[in-house]
Amino acid sequence: MSRLLQRIALLTTALLVLNSAMAATHIAAVNKGSIPAPSKDARKLPIDVTSSKVDYKGDTVVFQDVVITQGETRVQADRAHATGLDNFDNSRWTFEGNVRITGEQHGSLKSDLAIVEFKNKFIAKATATGNPAEFEQKRTDIDVTARGHAHEIVYNVADGTVRLSNDAWVWDGHNSMSAAELVYDIRAQHVQATADPEGNSQVHFTINPNSGGQDTDKKP
Repeated sequence: MSRLLQRIALLTTALLVLNSAMAATHIAAVNKGSIPAPSKDARKLPIDVTSSKVDYKGDTVVFQDVVITQGETRVQADRAHATGLDNFDNSRWTFEGNVRITGEQHGSLKSDLAIVEFKNKFIAKATATGNPAEFEQKRTDIDVTARGHAHEIVYNVADGTVRLSNDAWVWDGHNSMSAAELVYDIRAQHVQATADPEGNSQVHFTINPNSGGQDTDKKP
């Protein structure tokens, strides 16, 4: 019995090493075609806001059927309220209801609620929450759409990254991955995973050798 248990342990360790090696190989291959970050001039593009109704309430402005755009970044929702609108140097928007965020390289988020922060007249970060919030990006290297979901997704516009946490799951076009936290790089088009530091959960890979780059993976 002890020999059988040892063999099972060795086999499990070998599979984990193989899974990690395959994932690392795929990430390295994608990194070769990384997309450069937007130029500084691209971050100085004008901010455009449209809404069907606007109400001023003290220092807060309330919008209905609102759409806000800056360059490739577009945020829309059924309603929003915002503070710090004088010059957008330090403005904070809360979007609610059918929130849709479109970013660079055809990346997009869907959520119930999102908080968007402006820094120095630039859309700096969007934090989307939902049950779950969802992310997808049409990849440029293969003819598939990468997908992910989590209860919280943070889109860092400057870094071009999407951080998924709390029941995080991502399918990169080849394999699926779940972990306490996943970071998807929009420009490099790869995923990094982090296990729960308290040991309550591990990084889990599902490798589909028959995917062939086809968008056939199903959400868990």
